[in-house]
Amino acid sequence: MNEENIEQISRSTSAISEWSVNLLSNMGIADNWVKYINMILLAVALVVLVFIVQFITRKILQVVLNRSAKITGMPILYHLEQRRFPHFLAMIIPFSIVKGSIPIVFDQFPKMMVVMDKLADIYLIFYLIWLIMSIINAATDTLRLKPSLKDKPLDSYVQVIKIVFYIFGFVILFSILTGQETGVVLAGLGAGSAITMLIFKDSILGFVASLQVSANDMVRIGDWITMPKYGADGDVIQITLTTVKVRNFDKTITTLPPYALVSDSFQNWRGMQEIGGRRLKRSVHIKQGTIRFVRPEEIENLQKIEYISDHVKSRIIEIEKYNKEHSVDKSLLINGRNLTNIGLFRQYIYNYLKNHPHVHKELLLIVRQLQPNEKGMPLELYFFTATTVWVEYEAIVSDIFDHITAAATYFDLELFEDLSND
Repeated sequence: MNEENIEQISRSTSAISEWSVNLLSNMGIADNWVKYINMILLAVALVVLVFIVQFITRKILQVVLNRSAKITGMPILYHLEQRRFPHFLAMIIPFSIVKGSIPIVFDQFPKMMVVMDKLADIYLIFYLIWLIMSIINAATDTLRLKPSLKDKPLDSYVQVIKIVFYIFGFVILFSILTGQETGVVLAGLGAGSAITMLIFKDSILGFVASLQVSANDMVRIGDWITMPKYGADGDVIQITLTTVKVRNFDKTITTLPPYALVSDSFQNWRGMQEIGGRRLKRSVHIKQGTIRFVRPEEIENLQKIEYISDHVKSRIIEIEKYNKEHSVDKSLLINGRNLTNIGLFRQYIYNYLKNHPHVHKELLLIVRQLQPNEKGMPLELYFFTATTVWVEYEAIVSDIFDHITAAATYFDLELFEDLSND
């Protein structure tokens, strides 16, 4: 609004201003003070009117919004209330009153009228931004309630939308302050795109990374990820344009850049959680000097062991049949086929795990020998527990290996123990 337009508006509203000036003059106030006191009184009256109108409008909007939310049950209406949407929306009428009253209040001060009019335009920009942000935040809160979107990086997309509105707001604000056309400002902003990209480098990289992460379904909110480079080992709680927050199991928060998920290697345990089983791969080391053939007089006691009783009986029949068919000289135990204590122990562990109530029955289960080393003969257990809860997992694993360690003596086997430091 230029000074010429303001003068025209001022003439059209002079009646109100002249009335208040005449009233003050009749009250005996000096002429040189009349216009100042008139401006102050009109400004105070305007402020009071604005507060009253804003208060009434806000209360009406809150009542309407609450009743509509109760009737329809739409979550977004509740979230609009929480995000102060009625408060911001109620400012429309007061702003219109202020905008229309500027020529009246500052009728005697044309230059101040120009300044106040510009300030009102600036306020309008901020007001619209607040109103739009309130709607966006309410919509985001509503989308988070949908099960299909709970694990999606909504914050990243919301931040991009907000940045776009902030940029437009900045452009319009700059245009008002400088008096330049909005198109000219946008052109200048385009010319400075290199600087803009430098300033928002992390945001741009983060946004691109967020798109890649979302499109490839690499990480979701709630996923357990392990990223040793950044010291991250816990659940993803937030994904934004510039940061990914991971709550570690020690309750600390690790913050890492989103593009690190694309450029660096990390481990996502989601697959384990989806199948409902957590893998264990651990070995017990048997002293090789305790590995031997099973003597005939030991067979009876071994058959009493529940998990291998049927196995021992079937194997004895199979071995005796083979040795008889091949006329094997059994005066020496080494001749022919024989049972070994480690073989029976391995079968015992396998059957024990197969019957364990907390071992996943539908996933891979292996008990195997590995290449001997300086610690003896490794007997590796590879299986999945029927739970992914860390505390429960550790309890199950400890219980299993407690049993296996104690069971080794029933097969006359000894586990490796380094006594070199004693």
